[in-house]
Amino acid sequence: MNIHRGRLIDHLHLKVNDLDASKRFYKAALAALEIPLVEGDGHFFADELWVDVGPAIAHVHFAFQAKDRAMVDRFHAAVLAAGGRDNGAPGERHYHPGYYAAFALDPDGNNVEAVYHGPHERSAASVRIAW
Repeated sequence: MNIHRGRLIDHLHLKVNDLDASKRFYKAALAALEIPLVEGDGHFFADELWVDVGPAIAHVHFAFQAKDRAMVDRFHAAVLAAGGRDNGAPGERHYHPGYYAAFALDPDGNNVEAVYHGPHERSAASVRIAW
């Protein structure tokens, strides 16, 4: 069996109040970012993100990587249409030259970002883990 993972986070586990509302939000967000969402019984996941129902411990901020500015724009439009709340329209940020991002609050108040860091080259598309 092989799985592919990103570079920094092994996994992010979110506890949510309303699984259906969260599924609508993340399904829209991930579709805009061309990341498949997998549905299960009482949960869903996508790559390093796992979501199920339970008491939230705290609100978090995390960012999805986008391939270009247009993908950031699509993410923002998609999550707002799926019930997300605007927390920062698409645009350049001061973090470093070329940092282009958009922010939205998911149904539980987590600050979800899509970011494009400008033209760059990856050393690998993902990390392959094999058993």
